[in-house]
Amino acid sequence: MSAIGMVLLFMLTLATNNRALYERNYAWLFGVNVLVAVLLLAVLVWVGVRLAVRLRRGRFGSRLLVKLAAIFALVGLLPGLLIYVVSYQFVTRSIESWFDVKVEGALVAGVNLARVSLDSMAEDMASKARAASVQLAQVPDAAAGLVLERIRDQLSAGDVILWSAAGHAVASAGQSRLSLSPERPGAAQLRMVRQQRTLAQIEGLDDITDPAAAQSARVKVFALVASPSVGLLLEPRFLQVTMPLPPALVANALAVQEANREYQERALAREGLRRMYVGTLTLGLFLAVFGAVLLAVLLGNQLVRPLLVLAEGVREVAAGNLSPKAALQGKDELDGLTRSFATMTQQIADAQGAVEQSMGEVDAARAKLQTILDNLTAGVVVLDQQGVILSFNPGATRILRAPMAAYAGQPLAAVPGLAVFAAAVQKQFDEFLGDLHHHGLDHWQQPFELHGSASGTAHHATSLVMRGAELPDASRLLVFDDISEIVSAQRAQAWGEVARRLAHEIKNPLTPVQLSAERLEMKLTGKLPAPEQAILTKSVRTIVEQVDAMKRLVNEFRDYARLPAAELQTLDLNTLVTDVLYLYGAENATVPVESELDLRCPPIAGDAQQLRQVVHNLLQNAQDATVQARAGGSEPMLPVRISTRWSESSHRVRLTVTDSGSGFPAHILQRAFEPYVTTKPRGTGLGLAVVKKIADEHGARIELSNRLDDGVVRGAQVSLSFATYPSVVS
Repeated sequence: MSAIGMVLLFMLTLATNNRALYERNYAWLFGVNVLVAVLLLAVLVWVGVRLAVRLRRGRFGSRLLVKLAAIFALVGLLPGLLIYVVSYQFVTRSIESWFDVKVEGALVAGVNLARVSLDSMAEDMASKARAASVQLAQVPDAAAGLVLERIRDQLSAGDVILWSAAGHAVASAGQSRLSLSPERPGAAQLRMVRQQRTLAQIEGLDDITDPAAAQSARVKVFALVASPSVGLLLEPRFLQVTMPLPPALVANALAVQEANREYQERALAREGLRRMYVGTLTLGLFLAVFGAVLLAVLLGNQLVRPLLVLAEGVREVAAGNLSPKAALQGKDELDGLTRSFATMTQQIADAQGAVEQSMGEVDAARAKLQTILDNLTAGVVVLDQQGVILSFNPGATRILRAPMAAYAGQPLAAVPGLAVFAAAVQKQFDEFLGDLHHHGLDHWQQPFELHGSASGTAHHATSLVMRGAELPDASRLLVFDDISEIVSAQRAQAWGEVARRLAHEIKNPLTPVQLSAERLEMKLTGKLPAPEQAILTKSVRTIVEQVDAMKRLVNEFRDYARLPAAELQTLDLNTLVTDVLYLYGAENATVPVESELDLRCPPIAGDAQQLRQVVHNLLQNAQDATVQARAGGSEPMLPVRISTRWSESSHRVRLTVTDSGSGFPAHILQRAFEPYVTTKPRGTGLGLAVVKKIADEHGARIELSNRLDDGVVRGAQVSLSFATYPSVVS
């Protein structure tokens, strides 16, 4: 930009000394020079801001760079200012000397002389025309042409025309005779002629821009032709005489006028001319100073660059940034120092990389361990010696059903509902740590029933098995598993064994007892008095009824113990429900049954016989619960509802049976599917157990819940979710 600015400044100087170049190129040359100066100033401001920021931040080498830049700038600035002051004085004084009072007076006198000469010639021509107009006073319009020719010769005029009062040409002589429509005088001109009797005008001087075209200048005179008689109806006539001006006189007058005009323009633009030259000088100073300062900054930066590179590298290393550092390839000592520093930094970075790799492996192992803990089904809690929670995994929150995250850093006993659990854990750790020093044990294990009650029934009770150990930092590791399903399965297995043995031990004696009672009644009927006969009949009936009840109990135990494996086939659940509902019509159902079947349900994978038994058990339980809840009351029997629904999101078919009974007590809900758990006074507790076993055989999800309405139990609901048949899913 400095080089371009200097070239443009040189061209601007040439244009200033040449008027043609000045008028043609000065504006854009000056504008481009100003633009270059502004760009240089912007660069200098940017460099100055960077230097100020570096200096404010205390970066090494900033003061040295500023000092060198200031020295170089002063070296270029002081001589430039001296030259500028001298040139400014020279230019201003020279311009003032160009404009002299005597020259201006001579030009003004020449212009006045030319104007007076032309005016005198016009007045003389007007006098001659007025005198010649007397010759036309007695001449009629028809004979005026010969008189006009004579007048033209007398006055040496170029053209003579006689005009009527209406502005019509009466007669003419000279060049106008060749024109079909000579230039007519205006109404204002004719009016002035009537008032002044003569009118002289110089034409053609204002339109002449080239002295060579001076032949077109002329004097045009109008004179009123006097009438010999006085009358109001006589129209006046006007004589027009046109005579060309001498070309030499016109050319000299124009030359003097042009010189005076140009002199006056330059005199008026004297201040602008001074500003132009001063502006050119100032612009040259700016370009020189800006270029010098910029060169000073660049040279200073080159001198301190190695030191700045070292200072920046030291600061980055101190901040922990060991990335590869810049190294200069010069041959002096400072450039060699930057290369040595870069090598040293690279060695430190390699060592740090090895340490970070080791730390990364440790962090990866820790993250892997944390991922394992987070995905464990078992609960893991780390406690300190006072029982304060140090850490835990999501499994602990799920199994304990407690907001562990809200109590991190607090004692385990402070978690709501875990006070007994925390006391048991603390007791086990105390006993374990006491035995550890004597027997060398490495862990302890103990079962525990969370949320249990002293009576053996539990409200959402959870069976746990706890294990504990001491960690190397003296903290305590507690691991526990939810074995509620295992316990429930063990109970089911135990009840299955009990059912099998009961069915074997009880079924055989029942038939002989019933036959013996019936035979005894048959043999003694008619042989006893009436009172004894009544007692006999009643006793035999009681024995037969109880034997039938025992048979039903044995059959239920047998069905539960010997439930065959399900044979899964394609099954339309809606069709199966419809077939079963024929047995629960209005004529033979104690409680009406309503159905709501989803026709979109696809076939499922199921065993028709076992699922028919499931539907029977659920409907029978729902009817019994409804009857039991409405027994002795005046409220109407609400119908039992069975429904199916297809879920496109989960691709499963849901079977739901709801009743309007009294629902399940809280301590029964969690164990309702275990054998011998029932709410019926005469129930065996095997109905829902058989349903659960069949559901497990089908891979179905079973859910049992109470139906609530504004917090009041309005009945129970059992739902089974079946997978579709594999061919349908595909």
